[in-house]
Amino acid sequence: MSAEPHDGKKEQDPSQGLSKSRGLLEALSREISGLAKLVGPSVARVEVMRPRGTSSSRGPISGNGSGAVMASDGFIATNSHVAGGSIACQVSLPDGSTYLADVVGDDPSTDLAILRVDATDLSPIALGDSNSLEVGEWVMAIGNPLGLQNTYSTGIVSALGRSLRSESGRRIEGVIQTDAPLNPGSSGGPLVDVRGKVIGINTAIAFPAQGICFAVPVNTLRFVYEEIRRHGRVLRGYIGVSGMTVVLPRKIRDGAELSGEGGAQVVEVLPDGPAAAAGIRPGDIIVSLEGKRIESVDDIHRGLRAGSIGKSLEAEVIRSGRSRSVKIRPTEVPAP
Repeated sequence: MSAEPHDGKKEQDPSQGLSKSRGLLEALSREISGLAKLVGPSVARVEVMRPRGTSSSRGPISGNGSGAVMASDGFIATNSHVAGGSIACQVSLPDGSTYLADVVGDDPSTDLAILRVDATDLSPIALGDSNSLEVGEWVMAIGNPLGLQNTYSTGIVSALGRSLRSESGRRIEGVIQTDAPLNPGSSGGPLVDVRGKVIGINTAIAFPAQGICFAVPVNTLRFVYEEIRRHGRVLRGYIGVSGMTVVLPRKIRDGAELSGEGGAQVVEVLPDGPAAAAGIRPGDIIVSLEGKRIESVDDIHRGLRAGSIGKSLEAEVIRSGRSRSVKIRPTEVPAP
């Protein structure tokens, strides 16, 4: 006959705690597996051919990436650096179907591109809201790293509000940082939340660092997708200057009663452009546009949205230490 413990309490069976933990892990595993099954059919493999360069003796080069199905009638989102400039593009889906794809629109300024294939029954992925994200949220990245179709990795939102410089020189804002592992070929695939909704398009890896990856926010994707479906491109204003961000001397800031320290100095004025017509000269420093303070070249880019095209904008510039007002009428960005 066994004796009871001295404190009158029965000893707890350690296997009960293990069983409870195992049950939680099994439930989590089922949730993750179900999420993968939900979003997997909406993730495409994108293969492209693009010119090698100016040498006519060498053939085109191939590349691959990933994409997210946006609509059942064949629209697919990917990265500009995946599909932009391609001479041929092919999309493969997990069900084994393969399609030739057209690049409907390419927006290097956000590193996004929209493809279209001849199909009417694709499985579109649900879009979330990147503005509602919080650091620490669990996320899943889906793509085709190194050509391995539908590869899943998980992590968390490591940071929000990052910025990346696009190939066009514009700054991509609101970028999501995650530690969900990405590899070459993952670009263009979706980053989804626990509800299976896209909150970003995977776009970059901080090489050679590990666990530092970036995604263009889904709200930027929404804007680009709608613009490309409507216009075939993203409309932005153009004034025909190149410039650089500079720090203004305190004497100039005080004389013009400017807040902040920076401005956008004009380095080159392109002939026959809106800035040239407005009398802007190299060396001028743009410090405001339509009443909004300009402290960097990026601030000018922000001010040149589609609504600025054809509108007379009042700009304040500093020339030879003195402030003056000019009127600039932006045009649409010229075709490359």
